[in-house]
Formats: sequence, C-alpha cells, structure tokens
Amino acid sequence: MGWLNLERKVAIVTGGASGIGRAVCEGLAQVGARLVVADVNEKAAQEAAAELKGNFGGEHIFTKTDVTSKTSVDAMVKATLDAFGCIDILVNNAGINVPRLLVDPAGKEELTEEIWDRVVSINQKGVFLCAQAVARVMIKSNNGGVIINMASESGMEGSEGQSAYACTKAAIYNLTRSWAKEFGKHNVRVVGVAPGILEATALRSEEYERALAYTRGITVEKLREKYKKISIPLGRSGKLSEVANTVCFLASERSSYVHGTVINVSGGKTRA
Repeated sequence: MGWLNLERKVAIVTGGASGIGRAVCEGLAQVGARLVVADVNEKAAQEAAAELKGNFGGEHIFTKTDVTSKTSVDAMVKATLDAFGCIDILVNNAGINVPRLLVDPAGKEELTEEIWDRVVSINQKGVFLCAQAVARVMIKSNNGGVIINMASESGMEGSEGQSAYACTKAAIYNLTRSWAKEFGKHNVRVVGVAPGILEATALRSEEYERALAYTRGITVEKLREKYKKISIPLGRSGKLSEVANTVCFLASERSSYVHGTVINVSGGKTRA
C-alpha cells in the first residue's frame, strides 16, 4: 500500500459500478484512495460504494453520472469537491460497445446513426467532458493530478463488426497525447490504458458475443474458439485486476515521468 503513496488521494472513476471500472475502484480503494464511483446506473454505483467501504474501509461516495451530459458531469465534479475538497485522479472508463456491420445485406445488424451517435457520445464526448471539467479543477488547485483514459488495443488495429467502438478508442490515443502536451506545464499527467481480450465484462456479455458473431458470419461457439487462436504470447485472457493494477501504478508518483502515452495491457496480443 505504502509503495504507491495513494493513501487518501481522491479518485473519480466513471463507469465505476461494473466491469473494468469496478475492478479499478477496488484496486484504488485497496491502496487507500478515496473513491467517487460515477455511473449512470445509480443503484449499482451506490452498491459499489457501499461494498468498497465494507471491504476496504475508507471514505467512498457515489454519483449518478451521465458522461454525455455537461450538466451531469459538472454535478459529479461538484459532489466530489463537496465531499473531499479536491480531485487527484480521474479515470475516464465509461464506455459501450455495440457490434454492427457498416452494411448488412440481410438488414439485421447494420450500424445506424442512432447507434453511432450513442457510442461516440459515451466513448468520446464523455471523455472530453469529464477531462475538461476535472482538468479545470486540477489546474486551478495548482496541485497537479493524473487523468487516465481507457482506450483499447482495437483502437490501433481496428475490429471487424466494431468500427464505431474501434474509432472512438483510436480517438483516445490522440486525445491522450494532445492533452498531455497541453497539461504538462500544469503538472497534470495524462496517460492511457489499452486492454486486450479480458475475462467476461459487460462489454463481453452473451448479447455482445451474439451480435459480434453475427457480424463475422460465425456462431458464438466459433467466436469463442477464435479467441483461443488469436496469438497471445502469455497464453490466456487478461484479468480485470491486471488492468486495475496498471491504473493504480499510473495514478501514483511511481510513474511520475510517464506522460502522453497509452500502455497496452494485452499479454502481447497480435493478429499474427
């Protein structure tokens, strides 16, 4: 715990009630940080904050937050400052993935304007709104801070049936690099994390796998077999806790010279 020196640091985690976000909240709480579990699912966020207190002790709150709404994001920041008086860490994790084909001759799973707008709004606009609101606080405080954006290795490779998701994650790479150039002078570090294939999360649900398998013209069973054939030198899917551990390191002063880059957490995964 002491090695990371994160005790009593204040961290906002968007999409913190489930999946990677929940694992990140647990990891940060375990090393003594004070958490703001921000999620559009208010009940799940409340339950997550209560479990963090029960399992790890400390001070943790929740906020119902729609990252696509500036009003909601501003309310999240205000709630954090009202509770803790400062913000040290932002983990921009909230995101969705809706597999669709750009053109589906059968007309079953085609990318629509509505789906495109929803994915871009949450995955890209949400990162912008949250980073802007929190960076204002960090710069004004003159105490520095860390903004960690959740990307994906698909943002570099592209992904069949997931073009909307992949393009938003590609944007995260350049938002991270660009903001790093802007905020370095204010001692605010901006970094990213790009997970590869992970154990089951909300993004890898049965509904998601069904839609993705359809876009690739295969069954769900064959899709799962393909996961095994992808070259991952470590020979397994990643654990949520391994992404959380990376976030904790990047949030700490132990990574004080890591800035403007995205760390790939994918077991060495390639398409070879």
